[in-house]
This record gives sequence, C-alpha cells and structure tokens, in this order.
Amino acid sequence: MITPALSAAPARTRDRKRPDEKRRDDRTCADESITALALAARAGDPDAVEKFVRALQRDVRHYVTYLSADPQAADDLAQDTFLRALGSLHRFEGRSSARTWLLAIARRAVIDSYRRTTARPRLADTDDWQTAAEFTQPRGLPGFDDGIALAELLEALPDERREAFVLTQLLGLPYAEAAELSDCPVGTLRSRVARARSSLIKSLDDAERAEPLGTAA
Repeated sequence: MITPALSAAPARTRDRKRPDEKRRDDRTCADESITALALAARAGDPDAVEKFVRALQRDVRHYVTYLSADPQAADDLAQDTFLRALGSLHRFEGRSSARTWLLAIARRAVIDSYRRTTARPRLADTDDWQTAAEFTQPRGLPGFDDGIALAELLEALPDERREAFVLTQLLGLPYAEAAELSDCPVGTLRSRVARARSSLIKSLDDAERAEPLGTAA
C-alpha cells in the first residue's frame, strides 16, 4: 500500500514546474518545431519554407536592428539573411537549432555590411535609434515603460555587451547558444549580460533622477 503513494509523489512534483522552467520548455518546443520546419524546407517543402521564414522573421529583424546600429538598413539586412539562409539550407543538418543557425547567418550579414560601409565614405553620422526602440521592449527591467527609449540606452553599451543582452534578454536564446553564436565561453557571455544589465539600470536611474529638472525647464 505504501509503494503507490511513494511512486505518485515524484509525478506530482514533476508537474509543478516553475515559470522559468515552463518558459524554457516552451522555448525548447518552439525551437524543435522551427528546426523541423528548416529540415522539411531543406527537403523541398515550399510550405515549410514559408513557415520557417515567418517563424523567425521577427527575431532576425530585431537582432540585425540592434547589432548593426542602423534601423534604416534592418529590412535589407533581414532580407539578405534569409536569402543567404535559403541558399545554404541544403547544408543545414539540424546539429544546432535552426534559430541559432539563422542568427549566425544574420551576424555575418551585419559584419559584411559593416565592411561595405567602412569601404565607402560615410554620408551621415547619426542613427535613428528612436525608430529602433519601437520594435521591442525588454522584460524584467524596471522603468522601460516610462517612455525611455531602450535603443538610446543600448547605443551606449559596448558592442559585445549589447549583442549579449539582445540575444539573451530580447530574443530569449539560452546562454549556451548565445555564447556559441558570439564565439565566446558561456561565463564570458554571462558577464557581458550582467554588465549590460547593470549599465542599463544605472542609465535608467540617472534618467529618472534627471527627469524633474527637464520637466521644470
């Protein structure tokens, strides 16, 4: 009579998942579905190609916007990313998630864009970060609902910290995948995220303290 009760307890414990565990499970399921779509698209399924692009279009758009620091070029970079990906789809074997694979292609597209830009004269030295701020808002940081432009704060971060923050906090990639994408150890990536978060919170605090002065003026 004791054995059934003992065996049932672990099952109930497994069912009670913390919210962060549930989010990870949901993300894993989503990544597995997207990877399956990529493999089906590789096999020549046109419907899978359309669903694959639609599933990751938003993430790619956000990533290239923040990584390139040029919202005006984001649409072109996203389009370039998908053209490259579809042209290379025959080489995708599913060893990593399709999301990570695609973001790696997006990263290379941004780097190539940087190289093209530095090879020709710069026409303007300003970036429309206000436009970029409209595309996404982070979760878990105080103050971002108060009208402070996230992109303006991200602009002040070093490139590596900004990328680490965008990958993990805005796009929700696991730290291990983000580290692989950024070509650095997981510990280094965690440090970059922590420092980026501290800098953003400090910037928010500074902005909130300065706000009454600006209003009075």
